Amino acid sequence: MNNIHLLEDDELTALLRADSEPAFTEIYNRYWNKLYIQAHRLLKDADAAEEIVQEVFLMLWKKRASLNIQSLKSYMGAMTRYAVYRFISKDKRTKEHENIIGMITAEAAAETDIDNKLLLEIITQLSNKLPEKCRLVFVYNKLHDQSLADVAEQLNISQKTAEGHLTKALRVIRTNLGNAVSIFFF
Repeated sequence: MNNIHLLEDDELTALLRADSEPAFTEIYNRYWNKLYIQAHRLLKDADAAEEIVQEVFLMLWKKRASLNIQSLKSYMGAMTRYAVYRFISKDKRTKEHENIIGMITAEAAAETDIDNKLLLEIITQLSNKLPEKCRLVFVYNKLHDQSLADVAEQLNISQKTAEGHLTKALRVIRTNLGNAVSIFFF
């Protein structure tokens, strides 16, 4: 069997059906470059072409016992073409799914932005109805994210007074927020 490279394709196929690893290796060596070129020509992607050719040889080995091949060259070429078509189809479906997921994510983000803007608008309207110092403490602390100590200093009031104003503002806004949201959305 040292001269396996001298055998014809049909002899190699018969040996392959009989589980001959040297016959498989010879087929692999004989056809790998040709199949790679064919796959690369169709895909224009070296990694994908290599993966497809490996898949073709894997399938050849797995189905070796049930093979009924008239022309090994034609059979291997057809296996490669069909593997390329499956790859393209799978890649297309994957990209379509990614596009759908991207659209859903963008839509959800846009809806969240709208919801946040509406909620901020409602809270701003409710805070505008508060007494002046109470409103300023709430706006500076909650909407402008300033510390309560900074707000108290800025308004020239004690921190305890600022805490009292903030507590009152939060109570009023929470109480009225449920009513405002239900009126706004319904």
